[in-house]
Amino acid sequence: MQKLLLSFLVVIMIMMGLITGTTASSAIAETLVTPQVKVYRSPSCSCCGNWLDHIQKQGFKIQADIKTDDIDAIKEKYNLPPELASCHTAIIDGYVMEGHIPADDIKRFLQQKPQLAGLAVPGMPVGSPGMELGNEKDSFTVMAFNHKGETQAFQKHQGNQH
Repeated sequence: MQKLLLSFLVVIMIMMGLITGTTASSAIAETLVTPQVKVYRSPSCSCCGNWLDHIQKQGFKIQADIKTDDIDAIKEKYNLPPELASCHTAIIDGYVMEGHIPADDIKRFLQQKPQLAGLAVPGMPVGSPGMELGNEKDSFTVMAFNHKGETQAFQKHQGNQH
C-alpha cells in the first residue's frame, strides 16, 4: 500500500511538472524497488550499525534508525518469539527482521512475499553480517516465523568453526 501511494505521488509530481524525464523514471523505480528499513537498536550497540552498513550496501534504504534503551518492548510489540531474539529489530515492508540476517536472505524473502511474520537470526553469531571477526564464521540458521510464533528454517549458513 505504501509503495502504491508513493508511486501515485510521483505521478502527481510528474503531472505538475515538478519532476521530469529521467528523474521521474528514477524516482518511480526507487519507490518501487528500494526496500525501506526502520530499525530499533540499543544506543550502545556497534554491531547493529555494522549490520545497517551491510544492508545499505546491498540496496536497502534506512528510513529510520531508532535508538532505544527498551528494545525488549519493541520485540514484544512485534510479537517476536523470545527464542529468536537478537540485538536489533528491523521492519521491512511490514515484516519483522530480527538480528544479523544477510541481505540476500532478506531480498529472497521479500520476493517470495510469504504469509509469515518475518525472519530472525537468534543471538549474535560470529561471521554473520555486522558480526565479522576476521575469517572466523559460526554456522547459523536464518529462521522464518509466523504470527503464531511457529518457526522453520529459512536458510542455513555454514561456518568454519568447530
